[in-house]
Amino acid sequence: MMTPSFKDLNNPIPDLTWSQQKALSQGEILVETRSHSSWGGAVTAQMYLPIARSSAWQQLTDYPRWVQYFPDLTKSEVLHQGQVKRVYQVAQKSFVFLTAQVEIYLNVFEVEGKHIQFRLEKGTFTDFTADLKLQDFGNGTLLTYSVQATPNIPIPTVFVQQGMQMELPRNMRQMRQVLCAG
Repeated sequence: MMTPSFKDLNNPIPDLTWSQQKALSQGEILVETRSHSSWGGAVTAQMYLPIARSSAWQQLTDYPRWVQYFPDLTKSEVLHQGQVKRVYQVAQKSFVFLTAQVEIYLNVFEVEGKHIQFRLEKGTFTDFTADLKLQDFGNGTLLTYSVQATPNIPIPTVFVQQGMQMELPRNMRQMRQVLCAG
C-alpha cells in the first residue's frame, strides 16, 4: 500500500499523538478495547485509507457490499431506504466445536461524508451500536470504527474483548483492501 511519509501529512488529527499518526500513515491499524456490560465488549479501530473521503463514503454506504469487508458476514441488505435506513445483517462464526449465527436489524443514520451510526433495532444481541467516522488525513482518509455489543448468551467479557481485538484488525485490513481496489 502506498502511504505518504508522516511529514507529508497535511491534515494531522489533533486527538492522535505524533507516533499514532505516523503508525497510521504506515498502514498500521490502531485498536483499543474496553469493557462494556458484564457480558459485552467495546472496541475502536482506526486505519488510514489512501483514497479520498468521498470515495470511501460512496463505498461504505453501499451496505450489501459489507459482506466483502467482513468475512464472517454472510448477508447484508437494505430493507428500507429513507432518512433512516433499515439494514439486515447475518454473520456466522465458527469456534472450536461450535458454529454461531447472529442476525441483526439495524437503524442506520448517516451524516453525509462524515459519520454512519448503526443502532440495534432487534436481533441476537442484548445491545449493539457501531459508529463509523471519516476524516481527511494526509492525502487520504482516517476511518474510525467503534463497536460495542453484548451477545444475548452469557460469554465472559474478557473473551468477547479478546475476540474483538483479534478479529477487528483483520476485518479492517480486508475492508481497506476492498475499498482501495475500487
